[in-house]
Amino acid sequence: MQDVQVSPVTLIAADGCRLAARHWTHTTLATRAVVVINPATAVKASYYHRYAQFLAMNGMSALTYDYRGIGESRRGSLRQIKKVSKLDWGRLDCDAALQWARNNCIDVPVHVVAHSIGGLLIGLAKNNTCVERCVTVGAQYAYWRDYERSKRLSMWLRWHLLMPVLTTLFGYFPAKALGWHEDLPAAAAYEWAFRPARLEESYPGASEFEPDALSHFAGMTGDILAIGMTDDPFATQAAVDRLLAYFVNSRRVHVRLSPESIGEESIGHFAFFHDRFKATLWQQSLDWLISGIIPESAVSTAITPAVSSNIRMPADGR
Repeated sequence: MQDVQVSPVTLIAADGCRLAARHWTHTTLATRAVVVINPATAVKASYYHRYAQFLAMNGMSALTYDYRGIGESRRGSLRQIKKVSKLDWGRLDCDAALQWARNNCIDVPVHVVAHSIGGLLIGLAKNNTCVERCVTVGAQYAYWRDYERSKRLSMWLRWHLLMPVLTTLFGYFPAKALGWHEDLPAAAAYEWAFRPARLEESYPGASEFEPDALSHFAGMTGDILAIGMTDDPFATQAAVDRLLAYFVNSRRVHVRLSPESIGEESIGHFAFFHDRFKATLWQQSLDWLISGIIPESAVSTAITPAVSSNIRMPADGR
């Protein structure tokens, strides 16, 4: 890691909230672009540091950050900030990250790599107009009817029954005590637990600060490569397509990859960011961020290569 410089950054959201972040750059290579990395729900930014280092080693500077109430951006007891929601993570926190990237990495493109709920947050951020390309990994918004059918009941019991019950008892969701990643503020936990099929039903006239929470989806015109794994019980094809439908002005490609296609037994919802995939999944995502062309190796293993797309693909892509 001697060729990569990591600098601490403090992001300041529109409401004054300070967020912990890190900027990853190569010490000698010219910077091709800056990549904002949006974490999944209840996952710390540190989970993505190996991937950020990989990007920096290939000339793409990266910005990793924790949402408010999570990881290094957690301030005090979550019982005191129970109103922090995923809506805030998008319209305020993701927005601050995009603004920082645009203001501090002049003359290079701004890209996003978004994991799970991180894909939704791009649409909620006013500054998404600066995004040229986005890779989403397992991105959806956890509507329970989209879960994999064979696991739907157990997932519903965990996330839509147990989670809101424990949140009510404790004033926040004590995920750490259960070994389920980071604790969640109450509003974020309830938002997941009671998510309806349509986003507009989640955020009807969200607040005085942002009366139309979905208004910024139309501002996102960058290309989206949505990667879904066939063994991911959250990001089924229906779940990924449901979210992609809101990015009405983006060119979108939804690729379904199976673990077997890269010689693995499983990938699931989280393993994409494990460094054992540096030569496969990571390299494919990097190639697309650089060129905007889906790698032939990815297309050749796709179950459903495109839902809707004007993105350039190899001539032999099916």
